[in-house]
Amino acid sequence: MKAPFIANPPTPTAPGRRRQCRIGLPSAGGWLVSAALLGLLPGCRTAPTGGSASLGPQTQERLVWPAPPAPARIAYVQSIHTPADLQFRVSAWKRFAGWLTGRRPAHAGLVKPFAVAVDEAGNLCVTDTGLGALWFFDFAHRKFQCWRRLGSLALVQPVGVARRHGRFYLADSALNRVLIFRDPRRLERQILLPEGRPAGLAVGAAHLYVSDAKSHRIGVYDLDGNFQRWIGRRGVGPGEFNFPTHLSVDAKERLYVTDSLNARIQVFNPDGTLLSLFGQAGDTSGHFGRPKAAAADREGHVYVTDALFDNFQVFDLQGRFLLHVGESGGGPGQFWLPAGIAIDTNDRLFIADSYNHRVQIFDYLGDQPSEPTP
Repeated sequence: MKAPFIANPPTPTAPGRRRQCRIGLPSAGGWLVSAALLGLLPGCRTAPTGGSASLGPQTQERLVWPAPPAPARIAYVQSIHTPADLQFRVSAWKRFAGWLTGRRPAHAGLVKPFAVAVDEAGNLCVTDTGLGALWFFDFAHRKFQCWRRLGSLALVQPVGVARRHGRFYLADSALNRVLIFRDPRRLERQILLPEGRPAGLAVGAAHLYVSDAKSHRIGVYDLDGNFQRWIGRRGVGPGEFNFPTHLSVDAKERLYVTDSLNARIQVFNPDGTLLSLFGQAGDTSGHFGRPKAAAADREGHVYVTDALFDNFQVFDLQGRFLLHVGESGGGPGQFWLPAGIAIDTNDRLFIADSYNHRVQIFDYLGDQPSEPTP
């Protein structure tokens, strides 16, 4: 059993500037004591490699959050700019095809990754709004695909993706539709939203969820794409939305909705019953500037990316702030307009770092011994 996070009190956070994280210690008389604080700047220490995916070369020294002497909870693993970062071989045919067509070859790497998803086997899907493409990284077979066309359709603005039991689900906001397929040469189904604008999607055991940013609600479908019902309407009350975007489903089938212009996260049961909501606009830890996406690990920690603060924050399911990770920049553990987030079954985090043209990978470590202090 991994140890729980220690909760943090809010600390000032100036948007667009580098921020420090702080961690609060529990007190006997209440939930937090503000007098005892430990810094949460990233530090270097040796940490074990977690997760299920077999990635590229790893370094011995790792960035972790919080820094010692506090127990490490999050560790930086690596970044994916190109397939070469995963030691995926690019075939001579793919290189030749890129030269022959004169188009930017896929092996040149990510342009503007936006949404990410991990299937049950740990394979990674990435939508690329800069390239107008869907990437699929097959870790088991050490190969990748980059699709700019599905069937007869050219992708324009792919903003949401999921994969379950070999079937892909892709939302393209410019095409106003969701595409369902196994073979990229042949679409199984198209869900048209002629009066809407799909902004994200997620797939559970029995349902496909599609956020419609234009009608401010969530469409619920079966896995074959047949419509069932709507969740929500426009508003600021519980269960209402103001431009919902990214969606995710956790191991307990709970649905997480990024309610972007209400600056909050809403959590629902599969039947559409609201479980919890948390967040509000602000510039301190635990508040949101531009929340982009949310996902939960197996222990119920909720991770939320923020494109204004260039970080991700960690909460419990009740919305209590626990930790934030990252700052503005281009180095490991730094972000420039982070967007989608996905978490695999081993609590490995994949985050689309859009304007740094990469996906960053982190591990949730849980209970790790801290290094002795001098």
